[in-house]
Amino acid sequence: MSVAANWFQVWFDSPYYHTLYFQRDEQAVDAFLKKIVEKLAPSKDSLLVDLGCAQGRRTKQLADLGYDVTGIDLAPSMIEEAKHLETDKLHFFQHDLRLPFWINYFDYAFSLGTSFGYFRTELENNNAIRTVGQSLKKDGIFVIDYLNVHDAENNLTHKQELEVAGVNFFITKWFDETHFYKKIVIEDDKLEEPLEYTEKLAKFSLGDFTDMLSFNKLQIQEVYGDYNFGAYDVNKSPRLIMIAKK
Repeated sequence: MSVAANWFQVWFDSPYYHTLYFQRDEQAVDAFLKKIVEKLAPSKDSLLVDLGCAQGRRTKQLADLGYDVTGIDLAPSMIEEAKHLETDKLHFFQHDLRLPFWINYFDYAFSLGTSFGYFRTELENNNAIRTVGQSLKKDGIFVIDYLNVHDAENNLTHKQELEVAGVNFFITKWFDETHFYKKIVIEDDKLEEPLEYTEKLAKFSLGDFTDMLSFNKLQIQEVYGDYNFGAYDVNKSPRLIMIAKK
């Protein structure tokens, strides 16, 4: 099965996506979330939103710190699973970031683990930033954790084979001037024939984000290059972490 148009809507909602990605060690991102909250020090009555929340693990982590938190994700199956975690301070909604969400509602928005840049067009990606900007109150804060393009190019593993929970994944990665690509071929005894998906991630630079954010009334305040708040080096940093303010 080859998925081209809106591949993310199909792939992100596939049980094989969960099998492949949610077995990975995400302790670094989880630890960063705690550190960034400590750094930002939101008041306890702050309203937080976790963008691309998947099954809600990090959303719950924010709620466990004492905040009222909303998680949104495009994949219905992810939200269905996340809703088992709901409390009076932890909420989940299936939503497409390209469309408006709540207006002037949240104090802080988080996009962690490269959960942005999958949409097909510049307009769609801009619409997602617009949604976040509109959903934040005046002086609201948006934290974006993205890959650093040059580091990702220099450290790309072109071919990889994984066996996870009895499922074989054959992964091929490459890039061109504008995007990173990842072809995933899935072999499972339960399948009549292998499945194939191709991920496509935009190569956004700090300048690209600066333009998109400022166009939507969000100004970058701080930039970091790793999960320990190291200085951002365009050639060497593993991450591109931005804190923007409305």
